[in-house]
Amino acid sequence: MILDAKQTTVAYRCPECGAGVMSAVNIFSLSADMVKLKCTCGKSEMTVVSQKDGKVRLTVPCLTCPTPHTFTLNSSLFFGKELFSMQCPYSDFGIACLGEINQVKAELAREELALLDMLEQSGIDCAEFFGKKQDGESDDPMLSDPQVREIVMFVINDLDAEGRIFCKCDPHDNGRQYDAEILDEGVRVSCRKCAASRFIPTDSSLSAHAFLNADALYLE
Repeated sequence: MILDAKQTTVAYRCPECGAGVMSAVNIFSLSADMVKLKCTCGKSEMTVVSQKDGKVRLTVPCLTCPTPHTFTLNSSLFFGKELFSMQCPYSDFGIACLGEINQVKAELAREELALLDMLEQSGIDCAEFFGKKQDGESDDPMLSDPQVREIVMFVINDLDAEGRIFCKCDPHDNGRQYDAEILDEGVRVSCRKCAASRFIPTDSSLSAHAFLNADALYLE
Protein backbone atom coordinates (compact mmCIF):
# COMPACT_ATOMS: atom_id res chain seq x y z
CA MET A 1 0.00 0.00 0.00
CA ILE A 2 1.46 3.36 -1.07
CA LEU A 3 0.64 6.37 1.06
CA ASP A 4 0.24 9.84 -0.45
CA ALA A 5 2.80 11.81 1.57
CA LYS A 6 1.79 15.23 2.82
CA GLN A 7 4.04 17.88 1.31
CA THR A 8 4.29 21.66 1.25
CA THR A 9 6.73 24.26 -0.04
CA VAL A 10 8.41 26.68 2.35
CA ALA A 11 10.32 29.84 1.46
CA TYR A 12 12.05 32.84 3.03
CA ARG A 13 14.14 35.79 1.89
CA CYS A 14 17.78 35.96 2.92
CA PRO A 15 18.41 39.15 4.93
CA GLU A 16 22.06 39.15 3.87
CA CYS A 17 21.89 38.93 0.07
CA GLY A 18 18.18 39.32 -0.70
CA ALA A 19 17.81 35.97 -2.49
CA GLY A 20 14.65 33.91 -2.18
CA VAL A 21 15.24 30.48 -0.63
CA MET A 22 12.65 27.77 -1.29
CA SER A 23 12.34 24.03 -0.66
CA ALA A 24 9.76 21.26 -0.52
CA VAL A 25 9.15 19.71 2.90
CA ASN A 26 7.21 16.47 3.36
CA ILE A 27 5.97 14.63 6.40
CA PHE A 28 8.74 12.05 6.10
CA SER A 29 11.58 14.57 5.97
CA LEU A 30 10.15 16.13 9.13
CA SER A 31 10.34 12.77 10.87
CA ALA A 32 14.06 13.49 11.21
CA ASP A 33 12.97 16.30 13.59
CA MET A 34 14.60 19.19 11.70
CA VAL A 35 14.84 20.49 8.14
CA LYS A 36 17.21 23.35 7.31
CA LEU A 37 16.89 25.73 4.38
CA LYS A 38 20.21 27.43 3.74
CA CYS A 39 20.83 30.34 1.41
CA THR A 40 23.54 29.79 -1.18
CA CYS A 41 25.39 32.82 0.19
CA GLY A 42 25.95 30.77 3.37
CA LYS A 43 24.93 33.61 5.69
CA SER A 44 21.39 32.65 6.68
CA GLU A 45 19.19 29.62 7.25
CA MET A 46 15.62 28.79 8.17
CA THR A 47 14.83 25.76 10.33
CA VAL A 48 11.64 23.68 10.37
CA VAL A 49 11.26 21.44 13.42
CA SER A 50 8.68 18.72 14.06
CA GLN A 51 7.70 18.79 17.74
CA LYS A 52 6.52 15.90 19.89
CA ASP A 53 3.06 17.47 20.23
CA GLY A 54 2.58 17.26 16.45
CA LYS A 55 3.13 20.96 15.84
CA VAL A 56 5.74 22.45 13.55
CA ARG A 57 8.11 25.20 14.70
CA LEU A 58 9.75 27.50 12.13
CA THR A 59 12.67 29.79 12.92
CA VAL A 60 12.92 32.45 10.24
CA PRO A 61 15.64 35.08 9.61
CA CYS A 62 14.21 38.60 9.45
CA LEU A 63 14.93 41.32 6.91
CA THR A 64 14.63 44.11 9.46
CA CYS A 65 15.36 42.58 12.89
CA PRO A 66 18.78 41.41 14.12
CA THR A 67 17.39 38.11 15.42
CA PRO A 68 15.13 35.52 13.76
CA HIS A 69 11.43 35.03 14.60
CA THR A 70 9.77 31.77 15.68
CA PHE A 71 6.36 30.57 14.49
CA THR A 72 4.54 27.46 15.76
CA LEU A 73 1.87 25.95 13.50
CA ASN A 74 -0.45 22.96 13.67
CA SER A 75 0.60 20.25 11.22
CA SER A 76 -2.85 20.49 9.56
CA LEU A 77 -2.20 24.17 8.81
CA PHE A 78 1.42 23.53 7.80
CA PHE A 79 0.47 20.88 5.23
CA GLY A 80 -3.10 21.95 4.45
CA LYS A 81 -2.88 25.59 3.34
CA GLU A 82 -2.53 26.61 -0.31
CA LEU A 83 -0.74 29.70 0.95
CA PHE A 84 0.19 30.88 4.44
CA SER A 85 2.38 33.93 5.05
CA MET A 86 4.40 34.84 8.13
CA GLN A 87 5.17 38.46 8.98
CA CYS A 88 7.74 40.20 11.14
CA PRO A 89 5.74 41.11 14.30
CA TYR A 90 7.34 44.56 14.41
CA SER A 91 7.27 45.69 10.77
CA ASP A 92 4.40 43.51 9.42
CA PHE A 93 6.63 42.74 6.44
CA GLY A 94 6.33 39.21 5.05
CA ILE A 95 9.46 37.20 5.81
CA ALA A 96 8.35 33.64 4.97
CA CYS A 97 5.52 31.67 3.41
CA LEU A 98 4.44 28.11 2.76
CA GLY A 99 1.92 26.23 0.65
CA GLU A 100 1.41 25.10 -2.93
CA ILE A 101 4.60 25.70 -4.94
CA ASN A 102 3.16 28.11 -7.53
CA GLN A 103 1.36 30.11 -4.85
CA VAL A 104 4.60 30.31 -2.85
CA LYS A 105 6.58 31.45 -5.90
CA ALA A 106 4.05 34.19 -6.58
CA GLU A 107 3.97 35.32 -2.93
CA LEU A 108 7.77 35.39 -2.81
CA ALA A 109 7.78 37.62 -5.87
CA ARG A 110 5.03 39.85 -4.43
CA GLU A 111 6.96 40.38 -1.22
CA GLU A 112 10.08 41.07 -3.26
CA LEU A 113 8.34 43.83 -5.17
CA ALA A 114 6.88 45.21 -1.94
CA LEU A 115 10.40 45.32 -0.48
CA LEU A 116 11.69 47.19 -3.53
CA ASP A 117 8.85 49.68 -3.17
CA MET A 118 9.57 50.15 0.55
CA LEU A 119 13.27 50.73 -0.11
CA GLU A 120 12.53 53.15 -2.95
CA GLN A 121 10.14 55.20 -0.78
CA SER A 122 12.74 55.27 2.00
CA GLY A 123 15.46 56.40 -0.40
CA ILE A 124 17.54 53.29 0.31
CA ASP A 125 19.49 51.58 -2.45
CA CYS A 126 18.97 47.79 -2.69
CA ALA A 127 22.71 47.16 -2.92
CA GLU A 128 23.23 49.30 0.17
CA PHE A 129 20.47 47.46 2.07
CA PHE A 130 21.84 43.99 1.32
CA GLY A 131 25.52 44.89 1.17
CA LYS A 132 27.74 45.49 -1.86
CA LYS A 133 27.00 43.41 -4.93
CA GLN A 134 29.52 40.96 -6.26
CA ASP A 135 31.30 41.71 -9.55
CA GLY A 136 29.21 40.79 -12.55
CA GLU A 137 25.80 41.05 -10.85
CA SER A 138 23.10 43.00 -12.61
CA ASP A 139 21.88 46.43 -11.52
CA ASP A 140 18.53 44.83 -10.64
CA PRO A 141 19.68 42.31 -8.02
CA MET A 142 16.32 41.15 -6.78
CA LEU A 143 14.08 39.63 -9.43
CA SER A 144 15.28 37.93 -12.60
CA ASP A 145 13.24 38.24 -15.80
CA PRO A 146 11.60 34.79 -15.40
CA GLN A 147 10.46 35.69 -11.88
CA VAL A 148 8.99 39.01 -13.04
CA ARG A 149 7.12 37.24 -15.85
CA GLU A 150 5.89 34.67 -13.36
CA ILE A 151 4.30 37.22 -11.05
CA VAL A 152 2.79 39.13 -13.98
CA MET A 153 1.28 35.90 -15.35
CA PHE A 154 -0.05 35.08 -11.89
CA VAL A 155 -1.83 38.46 -11.69
CA ILE A 156 -3.20 38.08 -15.25
CA ASN A 157 -4.60 34.61 -14.47
CA ASP A 158 -6.06 35.93 -11.22
CA LEU A 159 -7.80 38.83 -13.01
CA ASP A 160 -9.09 36.49 -15.72
CA ALA A 161 -10.49 34.02 -13.17
CA GLU A 162 -12.34 36.84 -11.39
CA GLY A 163 -13.72 38.32 -14.63
CA ARG A 164 -11.77 41.54 -14.29
CA ILE A 165 -10.28 41.69 -17.79
CA PHE A 166 -12.26 44.04 -20.03
CA CYS A 167 -12.08 44.56 -23.81
CA LYS A 168 -14.30 45.93 -26.63
CA CYS A 169 -16.68 42.98 -26.42
CA ASP A 170 -20.00 43.12 -24.60
CA PRO A 171 -19.09 42.90 -20.88
CA HIS A 172 -22.02 40.52 -20.38
CA ASP A 173 -20.63 38.09 -22.96
CA ASN A 174 -19.51 35.09 -20.92
CA GLY A 175 -17.77 33.57 -23.94
CA ARG A 176 -14.87 36.01 -23.97
CA GLN A 177 -11.47 34.34 -24.16
CA TYR A 178 -8.06 35.90 -23.73
CA ASP A 179 -4.57 34.87 -24.80
CA ALA A 180 -1.36 35.82 -23.01
CA GLU A 181 1.68 35.90 -25.31
CA ILE A 182 5.04 35.90 -23.54
CA LEU A 183 7.52 38.16 -25.36
CA ASP A 184 11.14 39.13 -24.63
CA GLU A 185 10.24 42.35 -22.82
CA GLY A 186 6.75 41.63 -21.54
CA VAL A 187 3.42 39.85 -21.85
CA ARG A 188 0.74 40.80 -24.39
CA VAL A 189 -2.85 39.99 -23.41
CA SER A 190 -5.36 39.97 -26.28
CA CYS A 191 -9.01 39.08 -26.83
CA ARG A 192 -9.70 36.34 -29.37
CA LYS A 193 -12.95 37.98 -30.50
CA CYS A 194 -12.34 41.74 -30.78
CA ALA A 195 -8.51 41.64 -30.97
CA ALA A 196 -8.15 44.34 -28.30
CA SER A 197 -4.84 43.96 -26.48
CA ARG A 198 -2.61 45.30 -23.74
CA PHE A 199 1.17 44.97 -23.26
CA ILE A 200 2.54 44.56 -19.72
CA PRO A 201 6.32 45.13 -19.48
CA THR A 202 8.45 42.63 -17.54
CA ASP A 203 11.89 44.08 -18.29
CA SER A 204 12.46 44.99 -14.61
CA SER A 205 10.93 44.37 -11.20
CA LEU A 206 10.05 48.06 -10.84
CA SER A 207 8.09 48.11 -14.10
CA ALA A 208 6.13 45.06 -12.93
CA HIS A 209 5.35 46.67 -9.58
CA ALA A 210 2.82 49.07 -11.10
CA PHE A 211 0.85 46.06 -12.33
CA LEU A 212 1.12 44.11 -9.08
CA ASN A 213 -1.88 45.70 -7.33
CA ALA A 214 -4.03 46.15 -10.43
CA ASP A 215 -7.73 45.58 -9.73
CA ALA A 216 -8.60 45.29 -13.43
CA LEU A 217 -6.99 44.98 -16.86
CA TYR A 218 -8.39 47.02 -19.76
CA LEU A 219 -7.56 46.01 -23.33
CA GLU A 220 -7.66 48.57 -26.14
